[in-house]
Amino acid sequence: MSFLTDMSFRRGIGMLLIAVAVLVSGTWAAIKVTTDHLLYQNATTTARDWARYLANNATDIEQIAAGEQPSVASMAFFESTRKAGQVFRYVIFNREGYSQLVSDRDKIALVDLSEYSTDAATAIKTGQPIVDIEQSTSPELPAFFAKAFVPVVVDDRPVAIVAAYVDQTLQRDQFYNSFLKAAVFLCVLITMSFGTPAIAWYRRTREKQEADRRIRYMAHHDALTGLTNRAHLNEKLESSLAVLPLLKSALAVYFIDIDRFKEVNDTFGHDGGDFLLKTIGQRLRAVTRADDVVARLGGDEFVVVQSDVRGKTVAEDFAHRLVSAVAAPTWFKEQEIVPGITVGVAMAPEDGQTLDRLLKSADLALYDGKKSGRNCIRFFTPEMDEALQTRLRLERIIRDAAAKEGFELHYQPVFEVAGSRLVGFEALARLPAPDGSLIQPEMFIPLAEEMRLIDKIGAWVLGEACRTATTWPKDLTVAVNLSPEQFNAGSVSDVVAAALSSSGLEPHRLELEITETLLLGHNDSTMAELRKLKAMGVAVVMDDFGTGYSSLSYLWKFPFDKIKIDRSFMQGFDRSSRDAETVVKTIIALGRELKMRVTVEGVETSNQVDFLYDADADQVQGFFFGRPVPASEIPSELLAGLQQRVAQPTKESQSGRQARLATKA
Repeated sequence: MSFLTDMSFRRGIGMLLIAVAVLVSGTWAAIKVTTDHLLYQNATTTARDWARYLANNATDIEQIAAGEQPSVASMAFFESTRKAGQVFRYVIFNREGYSQLVSDRDKIALVDLSEYSTDAATAIKTGQPIVDIEQSTSPELPAFFAKAFVPVVVDDRPVAIVAAYVDQTLQRDQFYNSFLKAAVFLCVLITMSFGTPAIAWYRRTREKQEADRRIRYMAHHDALTGLTNRAHLNEKLESSLAVLPLLKSALAVYFIDIDRFKEVNDTFGHDGGDFLLKTIGQRLRAVTRADDVVARLGGDEFVVVQSDVRGKTVAEDFAHRLVSAVAAPTWFKEQEIVPGITVGVAMAPEDGQTLDRLLKSADLALYDGKKSGRNCIRFFTPEMDEALQTRLRLERIIRDAAAKEGFELHYQPVFEVAGSRLVGFEALARLPAPDGSLIQPEMFIPLAEEMRLIDKIGAWVLGEACRTATTWPKDLTVAVNLSPEQFNAGSVSDVVAAALSSSGLEPHRLELEITETLLLGHNDSTMAELRKLKAMGVAVVMDDFGTGYSSLSYLWKFPFDKIKIDRSFMQGFDRSSRDAETVVKTIIALGRELKMRVTVEGVETSNQVDFLYDADADQVQGFFFGRPVPASEIPSELLAGLQQRVAQPTKESQSGRQARLATKA
């Protein structure tokens, strides 16, 4: 009996041990599977959310993927994410899957040598994010990390892939530590079989919820100011527009841009610019209602959305309050900053009933205010939309021409007064319109600068002008205008050197014309580029002299080879002859003293030629001597040096001059 009892006891113990073993092994396996699953879910979700966060907040990803430098706003965003801790690397790929920009803990820069990524190419092809988990033993990489490749879609077309690499080592260790703790207490699973996993699950769930909450906040708010970001603004505006038909009031969108924000950055640095952005964000939030939406779109652009607006007068009064609230002086490092803003206002439903239409209307009103001199309030009108359509058509023409080298160069002759001799031509860009007419530079050059295409167009103009000049007699020069934006885009001296090298043109035959606008900033890099051009043997010319505020001061700051007197003096010659004569003679005399040649533009009549002959001008240019024409239409006899409407007085003008001298005597 005792034997049977012992056997039963042993059998019971054995069954109990088996049960415990099954329970232990089953619980062990369940915890291990659960832990690995939660870890994988946490890692993949975090990496995918970070990649989408970057895609939603960096507004110029398409341009970066095309190889352009990131904007100031994007650089600031990258800097802020580098401090987030988990993300140790961002990579932006182009549509073919080749890397264009890398942001890691050491640097943020465009890549010198693109690398192809199969995951990136797959993501752009399928339109779906690719997420992967990796372990590493390399000292340069975290032991455990997640990477996500998220396609960026603009207007239903993929433009780039954003990859985010997220360090999950700490999370993995935390998960596995919890697993080991659970294993230690398996001996008491009989009484606490569900307690430890429940506690571990609860802790991990809370941590994940907190992490998700932080990610959601960052995904919906601007990292610098804490205001609503573009994505969240769109959501709230869509919701407000959806219920608008049920209300008897309007909805107003105030598009706000800081006036001369670049000057603040140039004067106080980016720390000063960030300080001003945060200050303005706080002031906008302080003057708005609790249910108003205040958002920063990036850069120096803000948007305020206000519901339940009782008419245009109420909206205008509120816009003035916004301007007044922002305009109060502020101090940064003991230096005063007096901010100003321009506000564009659009109201729903009359100015738009959809998100895109309403924001576009407000943006058009803002653009009109900027053109009108800044520091003002503008309401949207239908004429602004018509102007936009005209602008968009011109943008398409410019973009196509830049991609296909569809611009033309016309050449206007420049004559030497004393010897009545052709000395060269000025190359002037022309843009063919679809109807065969030519769009003048004053219409497309400013827009090309805004589109950041002027550096590409300028490089083509330089190369084409130099190539054409090599077909002329070697004593003729060619003049090319340079935009200030070309200096901002990169090394102008390298572009000029490449044009000279590829064409074989001698440097002394090339004249580069710049305006006072370039020198207003008077920064070291600009002056260094100008000195490089001088050292190459290229002539540097001050164009449009006499029209700016500080032209005179630049003549002793930089040794220009030539001064070009603006055409406006000749246009006013017949209306106010004495005043124009005095100013032109003074500039010519000044050029003589500074050993700079002087060219007078806009010469159109024989009276003007007669005056300039008497004034001893160096060179003349204008319709009197020849209109700009394609290189193929330049008369061969003109290139051969024969006189054709040369710069010398006629007999009639000589007698007229003698009569004036006799009258004065």
